[in-house]
Amino acid sequence: GRQELSGRRAGGSIFPLEATVTAAKAGSQVFYTGTFRDISDRKQAESAIKFANHEIKTLNLRLQAENKRLGAEVDVTRRLQQMLLPREEELKNVTGLDIAGFMEPATEVGGDYYDVLTYGNRVKIGIGDVVGHGLESGVLTLMLQTAVRTLLENNETDPEQFMTVVNRTLHNNLQRMNSDRNVTLCLLDYCDGQLLVSGQHEELIIVRSTGEVERIDTIDLGFPIGMVADIAEFVSHLSVQLRSNDVVVLYTDGITEAENHQGELYGIERLCEVVRRNHRQSASTIR
Repeated sequence: GRQELSGRRAGGSIFPLEATVTAAKAGSQVFYTGTFRDISDRKQAESAIKFANHEIKTLNLRLQAENKRLGAEVDVTRRLQQMLLPREEELKNVTGLDIAGFMEPATEVGGDYYDVLTYGNRVKIGIGDVVGHGLESGVLTLMLQTAVRTLLENNETDPEQFMTVVNRTLHNNLQRMNSDRNVTLCLLDYCDGQLLVSGQHEELIIVRSTGEVERIDTIDLGFPIGMVADIAEFVSHLSVQLRSNDVVVLYTDGITEAENHQGELYGIERLCEVVRRNHRQSASTIR
């Protein structure tokens, strides 16, 4: 048969040996043949594989523990995001406006942001989109929400100054995080039919009570938040007059860039048409 043995070299060192012995008959005579092989290289390879397997198992256990920890962190961030969204009862209490909102992250933690805040007889509405998804983007949306609310609590009402300070706050944090993320952000101030729009984000859709659709490009109203330290020279605002039963739609590219099974984008035109057909309905129905 075949056996693994220990051999001794001429110099006295011991090495692993494989011996294969077979029996053969020639008439009434039986004789044996033996083959002996030095299997040092094979044993070293087997030892290396065994060590590697042990390392892999150890790393897998560590990875499972890390995934569990990260999963818990992601879950906490996602829940915080959802907790900080404006509640239905808050939106119902906004005087003079019928508002409905919705957000569903594409991944566990998304980079979308929206908020509705009242101060005095005015309403401030914010909508933004952090580049990318995941934990880092989710944390940035929380920073953005806090920055906007803090400025409002400190009675900052100038739209250009408001946007400039939000940018500086997030830029400083992004530098500290060594992150290259940035945010598109649009802030709207509403009072007595007047809508003040500032910041760069997706187009603003307005469907008038007559069914006429207006699309307002915000590209010249701001600059991506957090990309540079000072965006004051890029920020401006425009004023839109709203009348009774006019509809305003704010959205992120999760809507317009959604794809069907054929790879066809949903698109801005389809969104406008859906809102136009339903502009006489309530905000929640349109949503």
